[in-house]
Formats: sequence, structure tokens, C-alpha cells
Amino acid sequence: MKYLILGAGPAGLTVANVLKQNGITDFLVLEKESEAGGLCRSTDVDGSPFDIGGGHFLDVRRPKVNAFLFQFMPEEEWDRYDRDSRIIINGRLVSHPIEANIWQMEVEDQVEYLKSIAAAGCNTGKEMPEAFIDWIYWKLGTKIADDYMIPYNRKMFGSELNQLGTYWLEKLPNVSFEETLLSCLTKKAYGRQPGHAQFYYPKKYGYGELWLRMADMVKDHVEYGKIVKGIDFEARTVTTGDGDMYRADTIVTTIPWPELEEVFGMPEDIRAGIGELKYSSVQTEYHGENLETPCQWIYCPAPEVPYHRILVRHNFCPGSRGYWTETNASRVAGQEKSGYAYLNKYAYPLNTVRKPEIMGRLLAWGRTKNVIGLGRWGEHQHYNSDVVVDLAMNLADEIIYHN
Repeated sequence: MKYLILGAGPAGLTVANVLKQNGITDFLVLEKESEAGGLCRSTDVDGSPFDIGGGHFLDVRRPKVNAFLFQFMPEEEWDRYDRDSRIIINGRLVSHPIEANIWQMEVEDQVEYLKSIAAAGCNTGKEMPEAFIDWIYWKLGTKIADDYMIPYNRKMFGSELNQLGTYWLEKLPNVSFEETLLSCLTKKAYGRQPGHAQFYYPKKYGYGELWLRMADMVKDHVEYGKIVKGIDFEARTVTTGDGDMYRADTIVTTIPWPELEEVFGMPEDIRAGIGELKYSSVQTEYHGENLETPCQWIYCPAPEVPYHRILVRHNFCPGSRGYWTETNASRVAGQEKSGYAYLNKYAYPLNTVRKPEIMGRLLAWGRTKNVIGLGRWGEHQHYNSDVVVDLAMNLADEIIYHN
């Protein structure tokens, strides 16, 4: 075929649907699961939707993306929310982001946080360090680092934090002592509004419903239960675990690179780089009781609590009850599950020190062979679904009009 798409998650489904909308039907999507959606799949638990990949939703900030997706699930089928996220700090629920809401703490704690922010290296002119942990202290001060950022990141990404680079955090603004002091004095948040401040979530379904509808629009071009085993970059062929082989002019891969057991025609140094890529696995688990809180997200940095995040289902999914937790797989290994739980082997790509170099070379070289990496796993980037759809729409336009 002309186009072969690996993976029927948000990235692959977007490319497929844009191709079809432009009158191109010579394409095929291979998906290893029995249904589409990838990390954004949903299932029914206790009579209401449960998003197996964790807290996925549709951000409001990309009108072009939303207009495209509303073709499949009209806007009237969504509710729009102001996001209410909080952090458990010293036994209190403090609004996110922490630096803008220190005023919600006890006065004695506010003083300690203010002193810490004033002494942060970024505010005192100290040279920016390279190691991840040192950089967190330099950027945020000791109190935010010790009480929140260091323990939370250890729970989410693993204990070896210095394997991570700092390039993905450099866009964060410095924590302003002046703005933090003003917020404490006036008892309101100052500074830049956090990302995902407003979001859409379906009124009657889980987030996975959107992707099922997109898959249905290209159902004659999707094969399920196809586990990709290898890629031959010279012949542009893909082999699957059941022995089938597919050949295409252009291959768009949205699947994790470490999943490939066989790669042919790839330079050894690039292949070795794939072996260095790291990721974290996360278990989502359902709990049936309601929580007495108006918020939808709760971040839990305390090391003694196994999970790192709570999603309060009944506060964004109408008519439902209960909540679900997200826990790094290393923290639940060997433990008995208390209820419904789902393990996502590939949850978050880790931004390790050498990842930009590895992926830069891999993606550039792959394009010379008409094999294009796309999305969270094809690019090994921690993209949210709206970003993935935006990238996929742009790629589809590129391959339609420039190939």
C-alpha cells in the first residue's frame, strides 16, 4: 500500500482519517490490541467509564484540533471544566501550581517557603547546574524541592532521577519571590496560569469513545491483533508476530521503538541508541468510594503513599462515583490488587540525558528511508493527546501534499 500506519492510537487514527478525508484510501493501520485508542482507551467499571491509561482529556487551547475531533464526537457531547488540581502537602490540599498557592498553607509554612524561594539559585545568580536533582533545588528552592518535586518525580519516574536531563524543564519560569509574597499577602494566586486550565470530557462516555468513533470511520483500513515484530528500512516492509508481511511507500510508526525485536538496514549506532531509551510503566486502579473534595486531580508526593496521583472520577464524569489512582509499576510489583487495575507497560517516555541526541538521529535517519516516527512513542516525547493530534494533522498534510 502507499501508507502503512503502525498503531491505532490518537496519532495513527488522526493520520488515517485525514488521509481518508482527502480521498486517499490506499493505506492500512496495524493495531496490536483488539480495539483502538492506545493509552486513551476506556472501559466500563462499576457502571461508569474508567480510562485505563490514566488522566486523559481534551485540552481547550487548540481550536484547530478540537474542530477536527468534534467531527467525530460533536461539541455538544462534551462538558467543559475549569481544572481543579491540588497537591497534598503537610496534610493539606494546596492548589496547583504550588508556587502560586503557598498562601493556602499555615502561616509558619508560608514563611519557610518564602525564605526558600528567595534563596533559590535562580534568584541569587548562581550558575545553573546540569544534574536533575541539583537543577530542581536551583530552580525551585529547597522547600518545594524536598516537599513536592523530588519525591513526586521519584514516585512517577523512578528513584534514579539524575538519569533525566533538564532540557524538558527549562521552559518553566523562575519562581518569583515577589509574586509569591504578593500571593501570600493578598491570599490569591499570582503568576502564569498553568497548562490545561480548562478541558473537555465526554458527558456520557470515557475519553476512549472519541477514538473508537475515529476508528469506525476507517474501519475497512484497520487490522487488529497485529503485533509488529520488525521493520526492514531498506525494503520498507513490516513483519508481524503471526508471520504476515506488509510493504508500503511510506511507513508512519506511532509504536514504542523498544518494542521492535528486529530492525534491518539500520546503522548500528542508531540501533544501539534505541536500547538506551527509557520509559516508565504505570498501573491505574479503581476505588469505589467517593472523596469529599471538589477537585479532579490530586498529586500525592508523600513517599509512604504508593500512588502518585488520584483522579476523582465523580467530579468530571457525570453520574459516576469513585476515583482511580496512578502508581508506578515498580511500587506495586507483587502486591495484591484491591479492585480493578490495569497495567500500562508504556506510560511515560523518560527524558533521559541523551534522549534528544538519540531521537534526533533516529527520526532524521528514518525519514531518509520514508519511515516516520510520530506521537508520544514514535517520537518518544511526553505529548498529551491534543498535541499528538496537532502533530498528526500536520504530518498528514505534509505527506499528502509533498509526496
